[in-house]
Amino acid sequence: MKKLAGGFTAIVILTLTGCTPRIEVAASKEPITINMNVKIEHEIHIKVDKDVESLLKSRSDLF
Repeated sequence: MKKLAGGFTAIVILTLTGCTPRIEVAASKEPITINMNVKIEHEIHIKVDKDVESLLKSRSDLF
């Protein structure tokens, strides 16, 4: 009975070691392309004093 158990154990060990998973890391043959379509919009709000606002309106040639 011990021989049968020993033989069975040997077969199980050989079977498990023969089925070990293999992991392979390989580089891609095609280049990696990243498309980045970004639209950036911004608004600038300026609060000015009444005196500065009237000056800017009267002297439009400043800017």
